[in-house]
Amino acid sequence: MDKSATRYNVQLYIYDLSRGMARSLSPIMLGKQLDGIWHTAIVAYGDEFFFGGEGISSCPPGGTMLGPPDTVVELGETEVSEEIFMEYLSSLGESTYRGDRYRLFEHNCNTFTNEVAQFLTGRAIPSYITDLPSEVLSTPFGQILRPILDSIHIAPPGGNVINSGRNA
Repeated sequence: MDKSATRYNVQLYIYDLSRGMARSLSPIMLGKQLDGIWHTAIVAYGDEFFFGGEGISSCPPGGTMLGPPDTVVELGETEVSEEIFMEYLSSLGESTYRGDRYRLFEHNCNTFTNEVAQFLTGRAIPSYITDLPSEVLSTPFGQILRPILDSIHIAPPGGNVINSGRNA
């Protein structure tokens, strides 16, 4: 390995879309405690990258209407160059992470950040985030809400779509 290779810091930005309401309401509605409804993004190369109903988007860190993240997790460093990373994202945006492939429970921002985190650092994002959909769906109320929630496409305003892939 080349000791002089440039290394880039990689962070996970975590946002609670419920702004604390999940903590209060989940025991009543679901019969179990949820600490938040998580939206995540990868921050690397000076930008924040996320996936939503519009596809893969980027913005300055904390630049969506969600504002600053609730939590920042240091995922480590990568030697993947920005050019290779952008080619990787473009490829994902044309296939796996096209906007029309967004599914709130199965294929969402957290699925994207988990895959990208592993590509860049070899580390997964915390399981309490990736396990959230199954936690919700394991409850009777979650099953009742599923048809409604399946139609929701979250795309935090303020990002620039990298490749929506809608015509692919």
